[in-house]
Amino acid sequence: MPPDQPHILVFDTAAAHCAAAILCGEQLLAQRIEPMKTGQAERLLPLLEELLAGEGLVWADLAALGVGIGPGNFTGLRMGVSAARGLALALGIPAVGITALEMRAPAKGQAIITLPAGRGHAYQQHFEHGVATAEPEVIEASLAPEATAPDLHRMGLLVLARMGTASAAPAPLYLRAADAAPGADAPPVILDAG
Repeated sequence: MPPDQPHILVFDTAAAHCAAAILCGEQLLAQRIEPMKTGQAERLLPLLEELLAGEGLVWADLAALGVGIGPGNFTGLRMGVSAARGLALALGIPAVGITALEMRAPAKGQAIITLPAGRGHAYQQHFEHGVATAEPEVIEASLAPEATAPDLHRMGLLVLARMGTASAAPAPLYLRAADAAPGADAPPVILDAG
């Protein structure tokens, strides 16, 4: 690759995985997707350092970061976005948030991308030539949980296309309220001091 091509690091922790890739321009240099239900917070930075070292790169070689912003697991989203924002600030480079729906949208033609959201719901968004034509929404639909990994190459291409226009720090995309169940423990009893 010519030295004038930017190196981009992308990663996603929004689902049951810790995934990362490095691109040089439009070429995917390396990627790793490690399935895991928990432990992304402990694994992410070592994984990123391993990818960089494997390509003979250091943090200062990066021109931009990309991070998956969801929809997805609340804790995974917060952790990934926080890591991207912190790294971008420390390195003085842009961080670009990419949704899971955008990662799956084809670059050509029209598409409706639908992802399982659990509990009889799904996330859905309309795209034309890879660009969203409507806001993402939550619909009633029962879809099997998705076992496919994020398209990190597509994510990197989207980051590359948005590098000059990215201004705001990435933020998690929450399309519905947290679905944590209320605690089962009885509330504490307050004793009367009298």
